[in-house]
Amino acid sequence: MPFNQPLGGNDMPRFGGPVTFMRLPAAASAEGLDVAFCGIPMDIGTSNRPGTRLGPRQIRDESRMLRPFNMATGAAPFEHLQCADIGDVAINTFDLKKSVGLIEAHYDGILAAGALPLTMGGDHTLTWPILRAIRKKHGPVALIHVDAHADINDTMFGEKVAHGCPFRRAFEDDCLINDKVFQIGLRGTGYSTDDFDWGRKNGWTVIQAEECWHKSLKPLMEKIRTKIGDAPVYLSYDIDSLDPAFAPGTGTVEPGGLTIWQGLEIIRGCAGLNLVGGDLVEVSPPYDPSGNTALIGANLLYEMLCVLPGVPQNPPQSLL
Repeated sequence: MPFNQPLGGNDMPRFGGPVTFMRLPAAASAEGLDVAFCGIPMDIGTSNRPGTRLGPRQIRDESRMLRPFNMATGAAPFEHLQCADIGDVAINTFDLKKSVGLIEAHYDGILAAGALPLTMGGDHTLTWPILRAIRKKHGPVALIHVDAHADINDTMFGEKVAHGCPFRRAFEDDCLINDKVFQIGLRGTGYSTDDFDWGRKNGWTVIQAEECWHKSLKPLMEKIRTKIGDAPVYLSYDIDSLDPAFAPGTGTVEPGGLTIWQGLEIIRGCAGLNLVGGDLVEVSPPYDPSGNTALIGANLLYEMLCVLPGVPQNPPQSLL
């Protein structure tokens, strides 16, 4: 069976066609797929500005400009992987705890079908139930978490389930290989040193944004690849890791963040790792009417697709 292809701009104008990721075919389930693009339109876990429930739809819309061949890395994912957009998780928008269970059950099905999930969010609460589902198939996993915030709160407003708590819950559920957890881009103000040091105390590596300023992150990713080795790894990318100059359309903005090219270096630096899933979260369209934040999110998701196992990398020869 030939691999699914995105609908090309010469076959249908970019402003037409299906509103799926990259205008790929829609599928009713993950059966027969190598990669399933899935949306989780949720913002009931947010603590500040809402709107991420609209993120998956706008990410799909802005992905219409993406083309199948990666000019920078030589990756041609649609020549090697069967991909489709399987739609959204039907969350309960009035019940966050019930939604967590619905997400986990949905991803149990994706993984049982043998597909690798790439997720459009949605607030960051969603990563916890995804990791719970992944643990059932792969066991504890390494984690590359790119974010302005550590998301390791024990509670928020007395609640254990919120977008500031997913990695604390994942730790408690034994979803993570703790000496192979990397948090990149953390910054801003806090309540105490434990806001970032809790992870360090549990064996995680925390790279604050200030360590990344004015630097290429290729050397960092070389070190991370070496430390992770062949362990299964999950990539969770919060769009607020980027400086709000680049990505203002998110709920909890922090100045002094990563650049777009550093974000690309992080994801491209995952090539060769045993990636078992990834997400792009916290895109809130109401705070960026231009659509640029969602456009960046769509491109970062495409870059995740390009570094999955089974996709050869063939970058052009540099003259520099």
